[in-house]
Amino acid sequence: MLNETILSIIFIFLFVSIFLIDMYVTDHRRGKISVKAALLWSGLWVTIALLFGLLIFLTLPDGKQKAFEFVTGYIIEYSLSVDNLFVFIIIFNLMRIKESNQPHILKWGIIGAVVFRILFITAGVQLIKSFSFMIYIFGVILVYTAYKMLTAKDEEIHPDKNIFVRLASKLFTISKSSETHHFFIKENGKRVATVAFVTVLLVESTDIIFAIDSIPAILAITHDTFIAITSNLFAILGLRSLFFALSGLLTFFRFLKYGISIILLFIGVKMLISGIIHIPVQVSLIVILSILAISVIASLIIKEVPKEIKEREEIIKKNR
Repeated sequence: MLNETILSIIFIFLFVSIFLIDMYVTDHRRGKISVKAALLWSGLWVTIALLFGLLIFLTLPDGKQKAFEFVTGYIIEYSLSVDNLFVFIIIFNLMRIKESNQPHILKWGIIGAVVFRILFITAGVQLIKSFSFMIYIFGVILVYTAYKMLTAKDEEIHPDKNIFVRLASKLFTISKSSETHHFFIKENGKRVATVAFVTVLLVESTDIIFAIDSIPAILAITHDTFIAITSNLFAILGLRSLFFALSGLLTFFRFLKYGISIILLFIGVKMLISGIIHIPVQVSLIVILSILAISVIASLIIKEVPKEIKEREEIIKKNR
């Protein structure tokens, strides 16, 4: 039997190796990454994550329970990440970022996501361990988030109103050129920030909002910091590959937003009733997989598309 310390070392080695490979491949590939290639890479990262879950199952003393928690958390966070990518595409389209420059910006967005997830999860676990009532607060956050997702349209993005962008505009002169992937360039002998830099700020600030919504979801599944962090980071790993596949897979994800809303509602209610009724993680996994399956099936068989989903499709098409 292994302990979490040894598994943590294995995870760090796997994560760093996969992250560097993913970054190298997408940074050095010439031309657009095809949907097929992106799917193959995404499938590879998902397989590695599930194999790590199997390793947890086989090696930890309470491996069965921990493995279910890992897989459930991974599926939740991966699903949320897919929906988050739509927002990143909207940001790239709004800022007129060239397709060839998007991987570089997305790379730094993912690095920021890794840092935020580790910080937020660690803080969240400590809060729940120190103040038991925090689980009910997190439950309310998830129920409210689910309500917002179900009832609200996709929010418009206004870069000029973003606090980080406004701060950057006071510290630096912002170039209007979107031709480069560099964050700072020289114009007329003066060092200026670029549109790519502003875009990274938008992506990072958006990811902070995503983390606030998604971290309570993983904490509803496990209070084990190791399981929470590893499942989250594995979900982040394949995002760059999935990003390039998204335009070709839009049909499968038309109703994902509604499926995720119901999942967040379920998890929120689970947290709120945790003092009265305990829902096993195995049951949670079955419920989550069922909801995701229904959302995908609905996406394939329902011909009439809601207005907000049509708008998303138009944005994706423009960005191809």
